[in-house]
Amino acid sequence: MSAFDKLFEEAKAARETAYAPYSNFKVGAALLTSDGKVVSGCNVENGAYPEGTCAEGGAIAAMIRGGSTKINEVVVLADAALCTPCGGCRQKLSEFASNKQIKIHVANLEGLRKTFTMEELLPAGFELNEQIED
Repeated sequence: MSAFDKLFEEAKAARETAYAPYSNFKVGAALLTSDGKVVSGCNVENGAYPEGTCAEGGAIAAMIRGGSTKINEVVVLADAALCTPCGGCRQKLSEFASNKQIKIHVANLEGLRKTFTMEELLPAGFELNEQIED
């Protein structure tokens, strides 16, 4: 099974657990960390918009909690033609990307829709003057 296939299945499973009673728009995300772990997250809505959590943010929180700090590959999955990460999530993914060329795959329930690099999704993101080491 390829890395994409593992991430796709994990993102799909995460999407099923999303809490989206207001929009009914469920999203799952899965990350492959630089140390080989696969972690996932789902969107969690809240009646006090915009206090919900995006799937990508949930996956990043799970990654950090699991002791990893760098992302090598991502799948974001929703039941939509094309659901790319929002602007805030693009910045969050960039913060933890192992490099600007990591692949961010956007998928729907049927499969891959499009693949972007981090640099393509966020060409001029905010960066610290000094990079933080692992």
